[in-house]
Amino acid sequence: MSDQEVSNKQVALKNYVTGFPKEGDMQIITTNTIKLRVPEGTKDAVLVKNLYLSCDPYMRERMSASDGGFPSFELGKPLTGYGVAKILDSTHPNYKKGDLAWGFTGWEEYSLIVSPQILIKIEHTDVPLSYYTGILGMPGMTAYAGFYEICTPKKGEYVYISAASGAVGQIVGQFAKLSGCYVVGSAGSKEKVDLLKNKFGFDEAFNYKEEPDLTAALKRYFPEGIDIYFENVGGKMLDAVLANMRTLGRIAACGMISQYNLEKHEGVHNLALIVWKQIRMQGFLAASYYHLYPKFLEMALPYIKHGKIVYVEDKAEGLETGPTSLLSLFTGQNVGKKLLVVARE
Repeated sequence: MSDQEVSNKQVALKNYVTGFPKEGDMQIITTNTIKLRVPEGTKDAVLVKNLYLSCDPYMRERMSASDGGFPSFELGKPLTGYGVAKILDSTHPNYKKGDLAWGFTGWEEYSLIVSPQILIKIEHTDVPLSYYTGILGMPGMTAYAGFYEICTPKKGEYVYISAASGAVGQIVGQFAKLSGCYVVGSAGSKEKVDLLKNKFGFDEAFNYKEEPDLTAALKRYFPEGIDIYFENVGGKMLDAVLANMRTLGRIAACGMISQYNLEKHEGVHNLALIVWKQIRMQGFLAASYYHLYPKFLEMALPYIKHGKIVYVEDKAEGLETGPTSLLSLFTGQNVGKKLLVVARE
């Protein structure tokens, strides 16, 4: 075990946020020193070096003073989120020095994780390690659980995905195509629309910013209606989708990014259609499905290795880029899965 002491750079929350977050709501701080070992007498703990950190939209909710949803970040403390890390020291029976793992960690160079609730050992290193922040991590499990477990797709069904070029949407679209469905996605730029059609194999895609009437746009792309909607956006988009759903349609509510920065959330006007059309809409969190992770890997790894599924990442170098990178999710500047490269293995 090393007694080496090093400084530890961190991204911390400076102020609780209302409305749209700013870079100044976060700060880069460097703690004096951290010992690269688990403190004496601390059981079931790991000391890790963070390699990659994941920027995820749900983190915006944690930047507000708690309203009963996700627990708020602590002011002056590092943000926490999903990442890929290397174990430097361990008193936990499941991990040893040199192991790689993905799961919940701090937005800092080194983290001490005691009794890790969500930390999964990485057994397959013949794919890019950064994939464990994305397609082989929480976003991949989100896509898998939402699409297969909640939406139970059947061949030939009509599938619509909003925010379709993001970390989760790009995977759902490819799962849907592999299941024999007709798939349409929406995104916020021509570049992203081209990606959906030319790289991810969507049947159709459109830029929602160019559609003054979303209900009419969806009617154009789905003259027969929508069987499955993978919901990432909420608000006006959800209203337009409800008007275009088919009887017995399914909606997996994964996120509602259009609402996260609003001080007053928008209402949904077409909710009564859930009754008349017998639509099932279910919200879910990936963490409730992690028991299926081995089953998911069994399916996803061969698809990735044989090029049946492709994954686009948007990498930023260094912890210093953390605040800008996280905010880019809410302005649509990211293309694909946004992540920070903190260190090389």
